[in-house]
Amino acid sequence: MLISFVRTGILLVVIVFAVRIMGKRQIGQLQPAELVVTILLSEMAATPMQDNDIPMLNTLVAIFTLIGLEITVSFISMKSVRIRNLLQGNSLILIRNGVLDQKQLRRLRFTLDDLLEALRNKDVFDISDVKYAIAETDGTLSVMLNDNKRTISPEDMGISPPDKGLSCVVVMDGVIIRSDFKDCGMDDKKLSAIIKKTGIPLKDIFLLTVNKNGDTNVIRKEK
Repeated sequence: MLISFVRTGILLVVIVFAVRIMGKRQIGQLQPAELVVTILLSEMAATPMQDNDIPMLNTLVAIFTLIGLEITVSFISMKSVRIRNLLQGNSLILIRNGVLDQKQLRRLRFTLDDLLEALRNKDVFDISDVKYAIAETDGTLSVMLNDNKRTISPEDMGISPPDKGLSCVVVMDGVIIRSDFKDCGMDDKKLSAIIKKTGIPLKDIFLLTVNKNGDTNVIRKEK
């Protein structure tokens, strides 16, 4: 039992480390090659967790070899457009000026149901409202609406709103977060003044955010 516990802990740390090495894109936007690597890593880790007869060293060598190959392929892809297109494919336009490209749909093996569902996820319910719909290499759909259907921006109205900057988290669950102080022009003295103004003790603050204009938002912990 203890051996299984130790092996599982080691493999968990190794896989988390592997994902961190491969980069954040592995979590959010998996390309085909990256999806294969992720599946292989999970399979490599799962089997030794269940079977103590499998040497841990062999598993770790296989995992780190796979990580090395993935990083190498990623580096080559960054340098070569041809290799990148081969591994990742190209983005394809499925709708152009409200007209559906059925040839591209067949090429991607996209059904109409798939396309309409992806459009609804973008809050689009009529194909004629779409200027461009592009199938990205990670499987997502990017949509540009016709000019008369898109949301009006301040630029369209000739308005230049003030830049409030990044809203920084400066207190989280009663703990001061100093990593973003520079981005919002914060320091300990200013923070102390803000906390004093709220009238809430630091330990009772669940979340406190501040932007560079000094606008604050504070949420108190629930009792």
